[in-house]
Amino acid sequence: MTMYIGIDIGGTSIKCGLVDAHGHISRKVTRPTATAKVDIMADLVAMIQGLQADGQVAGIGVSMPGVVQSDGFLTTAGAVTAFEKINLQAELHAQTQLPVIIENDANAAAIAEQWLGVAQNVPNYLSLVLGTGVGGALVINNQIYRGAHARSGEFGWMVVDDDEIDTEMGTLNFRGATVIGLIRRYNQFSAMPVTDAREIFDRADAGEVLAQHVFRSYYYSLAKGIINLMVAFDPELVVIGGGISANTTFMTDLNATIADLQANHNSINHLTLASVVPAKLRNDAGMIGAVYQLIKRG
Repeated sequence: MTMYIGIDIGGTSIKCGLVDAHGHISRKVTRPTATAKVDIMADLVAMIQGLQADGQVAGIGVSMPGVVQSDGFLTTAGAVTAFEKINLQAELHAQTQLPVIIENDANAAAIAEQWLGVAQNVPNYLSLVLGTGVGGALVINNQIYRGAHARSGEFGWMVVDDDEIDTEMGTLNFRGATVIGLIRRYNQFSAMPVTDAREIFDRADAGEVLAQHVFRSYYYSLAKGIINLMVAFDPELVVIGGGISANTTFMTDLNATIADLQANHNSINHLTLASVVPAKLRNDAGMIGAVYQLIKRG
């Protein structure tokens, strides 16, 4: 069976998996993301070589943050700053002699969900990934819409709240992301800071007023952004990814907030808007989506 290597490069870890033509991952390895470019490249090559020992590999699909050009040049690289302004596709090919494709992580996740996840047979949909920031992808007629500068889907840059001093502080990244949104805002006011959103859920469930207040504000900011995207693009479905989307309370409360905002908007309160659902493939989506792009290329 033809096998591929899927790689998901993040700011804190690199996941590497052996993936077949049906999207099944038979083996995975993980390493922390190093700081220096030379160290990250060395880790990537070592992980690839380790998986190659399991059998013949037809190519490598890489998912990572940032603005990725069609030739694999990284205009930006998100939290993986060492890879900014390099052609990762060319460099990885030179070191492995394998076909390589590089895809933005949010785009890769959206592609994977349409192939094997909740967006199968849905030609027009939006994907949002909630993590350190808010990434996203827009699928129109079964194709990722990339935009004039390959920057489509940077939903985290959308302004959803006022901030007279710094416009960026009012963006969806700083209002609707899990880390620099929810966790950062909670820690600004708490004497007992947290590192995981689940801790805030637990404190809210236990009746802590601060946690409940931060969540209400968080839901409304995120819901505003989602409704803005709904009325702009009229998708059939909105898929929410990121670790927080696995929490059923989060999805229930987010949908309730969206419904509340819609009910109070006289121009859209009678319209049918897209369903908002959690992603299915979760942490494997980036690897699977990048490999699918490689398979399609042939």
